[in-house]
Parts: sequence; C-alpha cells; structure tokens
Amino acid sequence: MPTVSVKRDLLFQALGRTYTDEEFNELCFEFGLELDEITSEKDIISKEKGEEKAKGASDTVLYKIDVPANRYDLLCLEGLVRGLQVFKERINLPRYEKIIPAQGEGQRLIITEETVQVRPHAVAAVLRNINFTKERYDSFIDLQEKLHQNICRRRALVAIGTHDLDTISGPFTFTAKAPSEIKFKPLNQSQEYTASQIMDLYRTDSHLRHYLHLIENKPLYPVIYDSNGVVLSMPPIINGDHTKISVNTRNVFIECTGTDITKAKIVLDIIVTMFSEYCEKPFSVEAAEVVYPNGKTHIYPELAYRKEKVKPELINKKIGISETPSSLAKLLTRMCLKSHVIGNGNNIEIEIPPTRADVIHACDIVEDAAIAYGYNNIQMTIPKTYTIANQLPLNKLTELLRLDLAAAGFTEALTFALCSQEDIADKLGMDISATKAVRIANPKTAEFQVARTTLLPGLLKTIAANRKMPLPLKLFEISDIVVKDPNTGSAFFPGRCAEIFAKGQSIGKLGVLHPDVITKFELTMPCSALEINIEPFM
Repeated sequence: MPTVSVKRDLLFQALGRTYTDEEFNELCFEFGLELDEITSEKDIISKEKGEEKAKGASDTVLYKIDVPANRYDLLCLEGLVRGLQVFKERINLPRYEKIIPAQGEGQRLIITEETVQVRPHAVAAVLRNINFTKERYDSFIDLQEKLHQNICRRRALVAIGTHDLDTISGPFTFTAKAPSEIKFKPLNQSQEYTASQIMDLYRTDSHLRHYLHLIENKPLYPVIYDSNGVVLSMPPIINGDHTKISVNTRNVFIECTGTDITKAKIVLDIIVTMFSEYCEKPFSVEAAEVVYPNGKTHIYPELAYRKEKVKPELINKKIGISETPSSLAKLLTRMCLKSHVIGNGNNIEIEIPPTRADVIHACDIVEDAAIAYGYNNIQMTIPKTYTIANQLPLNKLTELLRLDLAAAGFTEALTFALCSQEDIADKLGMDISATKAVRIANPKTAEFQVARTTLLPGLLKTIAANRKMPLPLKLFEISDIVVKDPNTGSAFFPGRCAEIFAKGQSIGKLGVLHPDVITKFELTMPCSALEINIEPFM
C-alpha cells in the first residue's frame, strides 16, 4: 500500500478542526485507511542517518497514512481532505468541469508517427490561473512522484510532464528523434546536453538512473517541442529547464506520455481534479486537443462521469446487513459516489466520478458501502456451513522456525516471488539457461520476468536498500521458490562454503558469498548466507 506523508497541522487546517492522534486514527479506520506512523522529518533522518545528521531538521509532526493502492485520488493532501470532508458530510462532492476553448485558442499536442515504436500515446490539459503556495506546490510535485511509482509503474506505462505555459508557445509536437539530434538543458542543469550525454549524466543519479533502461536501447528517443523548437521534455527521463514550474507559475501545461492510453487518461484526470480547486474558477480544467498521426483528434482530459445501477438486496446480502435503499444511497454518497434510489426502490443509481477509476464492478460499490457502514458495525453471524480446519504441517514448521530465528536476533523479510532474470542469473554468477527458471509469458516490467529460484537475491536487494542502517544486518526469509529442476550453481566463494546434507540428500548450502555477487547487488561489506529446503523434514 502506498504511504502518504502529510503535515499534521496543515491537514487539520484543511479539515477545519483538530483531532487527537487517537481520534484521527479512528477517523482513518472508519474511512478505510490506516494511520501507519506519527513522526517528523527530524525523527526520520535520525533513524536513517543518526542524530548528528538530524540536527536542524524540522520538528513538524507528520502523519504517514497507508492508502489502498488503487485509490489514486487519496495520494495527496488535497484528495485526502476532500474525501474525508465528503465522508463526514461537511461538503458535497465537487463537480469537475472541462472547459473547451474557442476554435484556435486552445492548446494542441501533435503526435508524429515516429513515436509509435517508443511511446505512442499522449494526453494533455491546462490548469489555468492556478494559485500555488509553497505547500500546494510541494504537494503537486509529490503527487506526480506517487503516481509515477504506483499506476505509472515507475514511468514504464506513463510519464508525467508539467510545464510553465507562459514560457512556451503552442502547438506542441510529440515526436521521436535520434539521440544525437536532441539537445536541450535538462531540469536544474546549467548547460545544454545531447540526449546521449543526458543518459550518461544521469547514469549515476540515485533517482533518474532507474528510468534510463526504458528508452536507452531504442534507436529514437521521444521528445516534446513547442512551436519555437524549445524542448519541453524527453519522456520518461527528464523535463527541460526552460519550462520548469515554480510557486509563481500561473498556468500549467500538463502532458502525460506512455505505452498505455488508459493509464495515461487516468493519471491526467487525477492530477487535474486534485489541483483544479486552486484555479481561479475552482474545479475547472482547460481542455487540450491531441492530434494523432492518422489525423484524428481527441479532446483531453475526458473527466468522464458514468452511471451504474446496483440492487439494494445485493448490497445488503454481500455485506450481511439490512439497510433501506435510501440509507444505502446515503452511505455511497459519503464515499464520493453520488447515489439515489430509482424506480420503486428496486435499484440504486450510482454516479462514478472521474476521480474513482478504481470502481470497475458492482463489488467495488458494495465494498464502499461496507466501509461507510463500518466493518465494526456489521453483526457477526455463525456460518451455516460447518468445517474443521487443520494447519498444514509445513506451515506449522515454518511458524516455529520464524519464532526461533526472530529470537536469535534475525529480522524477517518478505520479498517478491517474481524477480528479473538478472537477479537469479548474472548477479549470482550463473547463465540464465542453467537456472531453468519459470518465465512469465508477458511480464509487465523487467523487475518481474521470472519466478525466483532462490531467496538470496530478494534478501540481498533488501540489504542493499538498507545499507545505511547500522551493522550487522541479520535477515531471514521463509518462503516458496519455483524450480523446474534443482540447479548446482553457486553464489558462494569457493573454499568458504559447504553443502548441507540431511536424511541422505542435499538440502542446501551455507558460506561466504562471492565478492562478485556482493558487488553486483551494490554492497560493499562481506556477506554470508544459509539457504536450505525444509520440506525433507516433514
């Protein structure tokens, strides 16, 4: 689940009242969220880098709130406050309006056919006469990063670009060129670079280097120009410095490019609905025209409202309650799903706003009704079926092992069952064919190409992500792996490892990891590991 960090005082100011920590925790639970942690910037730095580094850091109280992964409308302070205010019936859900400029006065984004093999889709919109403050600006930037890491799948599906419209002139052109033909000054840089030089520049950047692989092997790189040849961005890597926005920006041109048009439209809708409340005309968005290579045009953002019908009996049955249709409609309206009873009370008509892309089926509507009703208010009943459950022996053994390992001072990690081919092959000093790994037919990202054949890469990546923590780092994991045939490859240092036998068969290995393996996982300290198969003990 994504975690949203908000300043407590700023949150309470937006909500129009203060809460104790316990009261706000209860409010989050009622709304289907979780107040994960109460901290401050100073505490965070102190934990990660020590008290010396934390000197001078802010003591402002931060609430870290866990948000459901598909609730993109709650990933920023604006959406969170709006949702809570509607939930507590303090405000009505706003109506988002798309303003289409007069012919020839609106912004146009022209897509050329060269983009087809790189990032074929683009959408755009304008936030006109917006009023930023430092807090609003920071929230605007933070939402983009949250979306990039979430629905955008680390920019693989969608990349967001925001630009000061007053510094550029339309129409804009989204095209693709050879790296040597693209030259501009990247965001916050002092000189111009070619696209190839930009890739080299950010190869060691802790943030941007993770996105370079998305286009670096392509013969053409995507780029967006204005009518004067000014570069807006080279998606999905970096924006141009010429168009960077600031607190003083009044008109924002937003473009989202990507490989998934549906996700791009959702991302654009979320950004403009969250921050259009700060426009001169609140909750209004200026549309932009996108021209496709075949000459067809489309107006964005769509800001589409749609209606669904659900029977009250279905909602009551699925939740286990017996509310009237009008009461159920009121519950759904509190969840930002404007609803009313139609006919003779046989149906509830629900309007799905553009902020709720997570609602795709009747079961999503039922879930929101259950949240608004309150899970703790649902009467507990004994199921009509009678069964006796029994714990699987393997699960019982793993629980016992977890307790003993934790008691020995180890911290449990839970890593992904899928990983990249590089993780289980190149980084462990093996050829991918020797691993006999189960491959995913249509992986959505390079990080999840195969089912893991060993737990070692996941633990080493966890250590690499926490290498600033005090040593020693002692981690363990007890989870499944997938192997078509056991392999004999080893990530251990020759002469400093041993094979473990039990009941006449090899069950694993232990020893010091090979220095090459350590280096490939971006670690600098020696590391030893033990990996065994516990199934023979059953």
